[in-house]
Amino acid sequence: MPEERELTAPVSLTLPNGTLNPDAVGWARTPLVDTSGIARDGARFFGRNKRWEYWAITTPTHVIGMTVSLIDYAAVNEVWVLDRASERTWHATPTLIPPRGVKLPPSAETGPSRARTKDFRVDIDELPEGTRLRASIPGVEIDVVAALPENHERLAVVVPWSSTRFQYTVKDVARPASGTIVLDGETHTLPDGESWATLDHGRGRWPYDIRWNWGAGSGVYHGRTIGIQVGGKWTDGTGSTENAFVIDGRLHKISAELDWQYDLADWRRPWRVTGGGLDATFAPAYSKVTRTNFGIISASTDQCFGDWSGTFRTAAGEEIAFESIFGWAEDVHNRW
Repeated sequence: MPEERELTAPVSLTLPNGTLNPDAVGWARTPLVDTSGIARDGARFFGRNKRWEYWAITTPTHVIGMTVSLIDYAAVNEVWVLDRASERTWHATPTLIPPRGVKLPPSAETGPSRARTKDFRVDIDELPEGTRLRASIPGVEIDVVAALPENHERLAVVVPWSSTRFQYTVKDVARPASGTIVLDGETHTLPDGESWATLDHGRGRWPYDIRWNWGAGSGVYHGRTIGIQVGGKWTDGTGSTENAFVIDGRLHKISAELDWQYDLADWRRPWRVTGGGLDATFAPAYSKVTRTNFGIISASTDQCFGDWSGTFRTAAGEEIAFESIFGWAEDVHNRW
């Protein structure tokens, strides 16, 4: 695959008529694409507009996922917590049709995100030092800050299927996390240097039937902060990928389409993800399986949590080894 174009100046995702702006196709190290046209022109493309903020927080003892989303005809929100030792979970997944109780900013980092339903609250706020993530469901209170270190780079990519079907995604891995989780009245403080936040910010107009792989991991190996960001299926043939390797905050873009090898029927068997200088093995320890079916709308997600290990060779020829980088790998099929 040829090298993708790196975007270095702000650009609008859409043209005045709501179609894809060709000048936005590419990738960037910061979230500099203006996506305000997705909401502004949404009525003309009703049913295809998808907007969301997903944050994952990983610690040596817990995993947290929180989602605030609008997909035109529904608000799909979630708070999910896993105790890694006992495998006990706390979760709430309100889906509201028609959508209500959700606020999302027009573009990344331009305002707060909110979700409100009965006994469910998520607040995502931008701070000078990073992003504050708060959530409340029965038995759970979360108050975490995902720090944004100076010169930390994020992967921002525009994926074009056509002039009317396209997605802008920001995948931001290896954000140091601090704060507290309260579970059934017991407070857990996130361990410094061992707790991480990952963002999946999305704005776009999607095909009805889509499949994807996504994998991410954050951690420290031999004194270097490692962030892994890999994807597949949904970007195949578009000329864009959402693949990158982050070393001490510096992003190394992988333009190759990666080869994913795994078997959901035997999910505990190691997954393999290779290509573009990356040779990675993912060892799953826990599988979060989600199935929803509302007739013409359905979703199937197998998200496995575990450890990444392997090597990455940079464009300059440096080989970086990594082990025990905790994260996830997933297989998703949506009809939406």
